[in-house]
Amino acid sequence: MSPRRSILLAALLGSLPLPAAAQTPLRLDRADYFEAPGVDWLIFSNVNEGLFADAKISGVELIQQGLRTATNGDVRLSATPGQWDPAAQFVSRRVDKAAGVIEAVMEYPGFRYTVRAERRGSAVVLSVLLDQPLPAELVGKAGLNLEFVPSAYFHRSFTSDGKPGLFPRHPADAMTLTPERNAASGRSDGPGAEPLPFASGQRLVLSPEDASRRVGIATASGSLSLYDGRNQAQNGWYVVRQLLPGGRTGKVVEWTLEAASVPGWLRPPVIGHSQLGYAPDAPKLATIELDRDDRRSQQPRLLRVGGDGRMTPVATPAARDWGRYLRYRYVRFDFSGVKTPGTYVLQYGDTRTAPFPIAAGLTDTSWHLSSDVYLPIAMDHMAVNEGYRTWHGDPHRDDARQAPINHEHIDLYRQGPTTDTRFKPGEHIPGLAVGGWLDAGDFDIRTQTQYQVVRELVDIWEQYRPERDTVAVDWTTRRVEIHVPDGTPDILQQIRHGSVQLLAQYDAVGHAIHGIVEPDVGQYTHLGDAASKTDGLVYDPSLKPYARAYDRDGGRSGTPDDRWAFTSKATALDYGSAAALAATYRAWKGRDDAFAKLCLDRAVKVWKDEHSHAPDLFRHGNTTGGPLEAEEFGAAVELLLATGDRQYAERVTALTPAMLKGFAFSATTMVKALPAMPPEYRAALVPAVRAWVAEAAATEKANPFGVPITTGGWAGNGAVLNFGLTGYALHRAFPELVDGAAVGRALDYLHGHHPASDRSFVSGVGALSKEVAYGNNRADFTFIPGGVVPGVLLLKPDYPENRDDWPFFWGENEYVVPEGAMYIALANAGAALEREEGRQAVAAR
Repeated sequence: MSPRRSILLAALLGSLPLPAAAQTPLRLDRADYFEAPGVDWLIFSNVNEGLFADAKISGVELIQQGLRTATNGDVRLSATPGQWDPAAQFVSRRVDKAAGVIEAVMEYPGFRYTVRAERRGSAVVLSVLLDQPLPAELVGKAGLNLEFVPSAYFHRSFTSDGKPGLFPRHPADAMTLTPERNAASGRSDGPGAEPLPFASGQRLVLSPEDASRRVGIATASGSLSLYDGRNQAQNGWYVVRQLLPGGRTGKVVEWTLEAASVPGWLRPPVIGHSQLGYAPDAPKLATIELDRDDRRSQQPRLLRVGGDGRMTPVATPAARDWGRYLRYRYVRFDFSGVKTPGTYVLQYGDTRTAPFPIAAGLTDTSWHLSSDVYLPIAMDHMAVNEGYRTWHGDPHRDDARQAPINHEHIDLYRQGPTTDTRFKPGEHIPGLAVGGWLDAGDFDIRTQTQYQVVRELVDIWEQYRPERDTVAVDWTTRRVEIHVPDGTPDILQQIRHGSVQLLAQYDAVGHAIHGIVEPDVGQYTHLGDAASKTDGLVYDPSLKPYARAYDRDGGRSGTPDDRWAFTSKATALDYGSAAALAATYRAWKGRDDAFAKLCLDRAVKVWKDEHSHAPDLFRHGNTTGGPLEAEEFGAAVELLLATGDRQYAERVTALTPAMLKGFAFSATTMVKALPAMPPEYRAALVPAVRAWVAEAAATEKANPFGVPITTGGWAGNGAVLNFGLTGYALHRAFPELVDGAAVGRALDYLHGHHPASDRSFVSGVGALSKEVAYGNNRADFTFIPGGVVPGVLLLKPDYPENRDDWPFFWGENEYVVPEGAMYIALANAGAALEREEGRQAVAAR
């Protein structure tokens, strides 16, 4: 390094937030990232993956005092890139711990580069290296970006070359038109726009007043710009950016990054426990999550809350070290011996939990919000009202237009080389504007969701018969009133609503379709009232754009805002739909026999049709059904239970070997068939049941929470729910082999006994729950009562995350309808187990 460069770098380091002597040098020895007390710099531990590239988990990332505040440090082609904007592909990563260097090789088509991060005392020197000059078409577009989550900097200041400023609470920057931006991202809603920076300079200091968020960024040459991505989209972040120069190779950009560390800083303890509370005779485990460097020896305390506010310590066994999981150390506190009903809190050091009850019957009612509020709000093609509040009007009355052929949609839908219908691409398909549930984060009707939820709700009805009636559904006026009884059990109404959409697909095109979804990004990203996303009028290409015409059959519009139906035939979807319709028959038989018969007749016809020809194997994303054999098996089981016809039993027997190979996912359906199958079928399941028990025991030891914790880009509450429901199904069928412990562990996990936080993952359930989540009202930083979020996302290599301050992390906080239905089932299973254990206790006495 030249003397002149050394002098310049020293000057830049001297201008950063803290004097070098006050900062702790970064280390790169016990993990593959740079760390100091309260500071972790991850360098391409996580990379963009496929369709959902901009999950805000990529490139250079900063975890400061336990909170991930920065991400997507990489070369990007726009100042505030969004989910569908180009992102580089990961090529390779190299970690040299001895030299204190981490490098990642990345590439765009025709453009490869290296991002190098080098430890230098308490700072990271971040640079972009080019072997070839930047392609001419990328000059003025490609730049080094680093994004900071706005919620971490609300109500805070920054300086730019010493000039003070405040971070904007709401964006209001000047904009410049960029029509090519929309073309690149697939939008069709007019020209795009980019914000202009709200600050620039050689040296930026974020939050100088607060060491917990203080970050300094200095460039060796040129200028840094600070943008607010929320000018384009509500989920945008603050972005620091510097353009890459043209005509140069080698080190073309160099930043010095320094995040304020605090010597001796330790992450505050998190006391994982059930926010809902515990039944008196239930196991009661709390798990204290500690900083890995926290060596203090403390004991948690259980305090009983008196009516006068006094906190009385309760005698409990001493807590024990569990060990390390991911980046934290865990202490296990078992207070199962406390059975006295009352209100309690847990305390560890200065950390105290919210109150929780020990009482009987807590899960008798914990599912009510999911059934009373969440599922009704998710109903498409219905106006939904709650007291003074209208959740949404009657949406998508203009459903749906035939999707274009050979078209891949932005969200896992694809139309094949033909429509597989009598309709031409773009033509209106009558009859689809009925029934179905909206994805709570978006507004599509995914058929696989519809039949999964219908079957789950039928299981709930058949096992528990919940007669709860708090929602009025008027099918004629297409209106729903929450908290208003109408004489029909709510679960049955929801079963009907999902099945109506499945029936409509057969009436409209003759087979199950992938689903109905917005045609472009402009509509896909719509937030707010679903009814305002389209004009509700069927598109008529003979009308001028935006013109409207009305006649005796209703209205037509020259606005092509109608959703698209993706209709390529997939046998897996037909089997899944047949299964749901056969199940619906059983639920509605005796209450509306005509509707029940309609469902069963359709299910039988679908089964017969599918067995008359080779299967249609079209597959794409997660919208064309599960594995074919599994979907056929589900249809065979539901039809067998509906009809008793032995042809379905024969098919169950034939498919059993295949289902046993994936028993963890097929067990609940396999167990449903037991009453209608011969003894040898039960015997065939026993080895798989024993294997599941062994796997569950291993899971109990694999992490401090005793449930499967997944590591994908979508967090794993679905796997936790399935674990609990499988455990209950096997316990009912094989009580001599399987206890009900999985149910309690799964419920406790969902209610707050999990990594990263102690929040209940069921919004509105428990003293502290998810109250900032990814529903269609996420821009308001609020929630949908009774919704279940995906949960804890494990970022590589060792960081568990679930954010309560930023709703736009879809992988952690997006509600989806199946998890809501599964939670209703699991809570009812918990209630049933509690009653069963109570009966056993009485018998024992």
